[in-house]
Amino acid sequence: MVQTITCPHCSTAFEITDKDLAFYKKVSPEFGGKKFDIPPPSLCPQCRVQRRMAWRNDRSFYHRPCSMCGEQMISIYPADSPYTIYHASEWYGDKWDPMDYGMEVDLNKSFLEQFKELMLKVPRLGMDIVNCQNSEYCNYCGDDKNCYLDIAGEANEDCYYNLFTKYSKNCVDNTFAYHSTLCYECIQVYNCYNVRHAMYMDGCSDCAFCYDCKGCKDCLLSINLRDKQYVILNEQHTKEEYEKKLAELKLNSYESVLNVFDIWNKMRIEKGIYRDMSNLNCENSTGNNLKDCKNCTECYNASNCEDCKYLYDVLDAKDCQDLNYSLYKPEVSYDLISTLQMRNCAFSLASHYCNDVYYCEMCNNSHDLFGCIALNHKENCILNKQYSKEEYEELVPKIIEKMKADKEWGYFFPVEMSPSAYNETVAQEYITLNKGAVEARGWKWKELDEDIGKVEKTIPAAQLPDTIEEIPDDILNWAVVCEESGKPFRIVKQELALYRQLGIPVPRRRPLQRHKDRNMLRNSRDLWERKCDKCGKDIQTSYDPERPERVYCENCYLKEVY
Repeated sequence: MVQTITCPHCSTAFEITDKDLAFYKKVSPEFGGKKFDIPPPSLCPQCRVQRRMAWRNDRSFYHRPCSMCGEQMISIYPADSPYTIYHASEWYGDKWDPMDYGMEVDLNKSFLEQFKELMLKVPRLGMDIVNCQNSEYCNYCGDDKNCYLDIAGEANEDCYYNLFTKYSKNCVDNTFAYHSTLCYECIQVYNCYNVRHAMYMDGCSDCAFCYDCKGCKDCLLSINLRDKQYVILNEQHTKEEYEKKLAELKLNSYESVLNVFDIWNKMRIEKGIYRDMSNLNCENSTGNNLKDCKNCTECYNASNCEDCKYLYDVLDAKDCQDLNYSLYKPEVSYDLISTLQMRNCAFSLASHYCNDVYYCEMCNNSHDLFGCIALNHKENCILNKQYSKEEYEELVPKIIEKMKADKEWGYFFPVEMSPSAYNETVAQEYITLNKGAVEARGWKWKELDEDIGKVEKTIPAAQLPDTIEEIPDDILNWAVVCEESGKPFRIVKQELALYRQLGIPVPRRRPLQRHKDRNMLRNSRDLWERKCDKCGKDIQTSYDPERPERVYCENCYLKEVY
């Protein structure tokens, strides 16, 4: 049986299946032998993911003092934020106790309003970094060393301006780069070395302007290659011919790179073959950029997941729905964002290694929590107040009944409660709204003014020297005016050194604009119906039917490319 529901926000019709209902039943909490059912969602999948993403600020950074020690720090919260903000070293320290802010539940008041009060009391983590060295300008990172504006990175060294880059070194301006070194302006690259301006590369080295290549070396302007060397425009060359052509391209020159981009964009359409969905070793799964997944529906950038639906940037999930940025074996969980290893949890964020927690934020290593913030190694707590197991199991059902009456139970925190403005969050990256549209919905908007520190002068991007060899050392004291946004940005010392090592011209666009440019190259998180351009079979694909690429079903793609 299938229920069709119309989303009250966007009027999109979406379906709820019997399997969905069984999942909501399974993830629902139980107290005293009674299930407290989580209802089917009222919002469509797109509006649900928007609501969650409006709670995650990846890259809107501010200088402000730590509310505990007073020292200046980098934070996702500005100095005029109404919240108490601690540096990571203080937040994870033992000088404060989040239980000191515990509140008595008032069953005559909205529970979410009480949670909002608790948010204003409990200190918040200024920047989510763990065990990082010399990497203060990073967020959602662990074990990074000497990194700058690395977002959601892990165990990287000397990496700058990356997103979801892990176990990599000396990489700049990449999105999804794993176990790679000296890569620049790449998307979805794995085990690569000295690759630039490329997408979907695996085990490649010394390649540029390539797409969907595996095991390749010394290739240029090519697509769909396997175990090739000295290939240009998908044509085989000798080593001498290749090296001569590479020198002629002058990739150390900004003007030359722009010209090569024109060749590349034309070549990709004329010679490329694109798979319906970029999924590897998957069974009965739909979405894009999936690896080792089974029985997953409309999932994106997910690996090793099974029996899941509506996942976005998730690892190792089993029997989960509606998760964002949730890693390391989440299981039987629903409506989470920015979490690690959560089991039997729902409607929570920025929490790690927990089970049976609901409506919680920044809680770690805990179980049986309801509406708590920043607790660690705790159990049977509500609004940061300790209860006995019996008291907890008696009180939570009463809270749920009150939340049902207030139409709060079964839904993630509303966007209005987010501590960040909508345009500070990743929601703006994927579902872009203007100021008027945001404020019309009652959500926050913030005029963003980037703090680039003290500079001696500014220089328009168009006036920068053409080649990296011509760039003087004192560019480190300048602010470059972005050619696209008109906003100034700085080149940092370690970044300049890497450009010189790789022979890469200095970028003319600010880091945020470069991030946006890469997002434009990635397919959207949507699926369309179209026909295979080879055999005519009906396929579901991440390529809009209006796009010019040749899109093949899996069988035709494999026959053509391998």
